[in-house]
Amino acid sequence: MEKLYYDMHIHSALSPCGDNDMTPNNIVNMSIIKGLDIIAVTDHNSCGNVEAVMKAADGKILVVPGMEIETSEEIHVVSYFPDLESALKTEAVVKDNLPFIENNTEIYGNQYFMDENDEITGEEKSLLVSATQLDLYSVVRLVKDNGGVPVPAHIDRSSYSVLSNLGFLPEDLGVTAVEITPMRRKFFENDYLKYNILSNSDAHYLENISECEFFIEIIDKNIKEVLKYLCKIE
Repeated sequence: MEKLYYDMHIHSALSPCGDNDMTPNNIVNMSIIKGLDIIAVTDHNSCGNVEAVMKAADGKILVVPGMEIETSEEIHVVSYFPDLESALKTEAVVKDNLPFIENNTEIYGNQYFMDENDEITGEEKSLLVSATQLDLYSVVRLVKDNGGVPVPAHIDRSSYSVLSNLGFLPEDLGVTAVEITPMRRKFFENDYLKYNILSNSDAHYLENISECEFFIEIIDKNIKEVLKYLCKIE
C-alpha cells in the first residue's frame, strides 16, 4: 500500500472566486512544493481547466478529473471522474441545467479558460457560482452514471452544505464519502465513520493549497485506485 498525500478540492482561475494566479502550472508546481501526491481541480459547475492541469502535471503529480457541482438546493458536491471524457459528459448535462446569468467580473471576478502553458484561451460568460436545476439526488445519480464518485462537500460548513441546507445527510443518497474541512474534522468525523472522509483545502489562492497533512493508502498511484478507495472497494 502507498501512503499518498492529497488535496482534491482546488479551484483554478476558471472559478470566479479563484485568484487569477491559480493557473494550471502554478497549481501543479505549488502542489509539488507542498509535497502532495494527488490533486483535483474542482471548479464550480465546470471542468474547463482540468485538461490543462493534467497536461501541465505531465505525470509529475496525479491529477484526478473533478468538478464542484451546485445542486438546486444550493448544496455543493465535489465529484471525481475516471477520465476527462467522463468529466466532460457530466459537465455537458450540468451546463444544460445551469441558468444563464451573465458574469459581472467587477463583482465576482474573471472566469478564465487556460491551456497547459498558462495562456488564457477564453473566458466563461455565464456565472458559474450558481445553483443548477438538478437536485441532490439527480447530481449523485448523474455523476455515478458517468463512472464518477460524488462527495458532499464541506458538510460541516454553515452554507452550501448538505447539513446546513437539509439538516442531515440522507441515508438513501448512496454516497460513500464525505468532505469535512480540516479545522473541524476532529469534531465531526466520529459521526461519519461509515464514510470515507476527505479533508481538502477548497483553495482559491495558491498559498491555501494543503500541506502534507491528510493522506489515503491505496495499492497504486492512479485514478482508478483513488476512485476505488472513495467507493470503499477493496
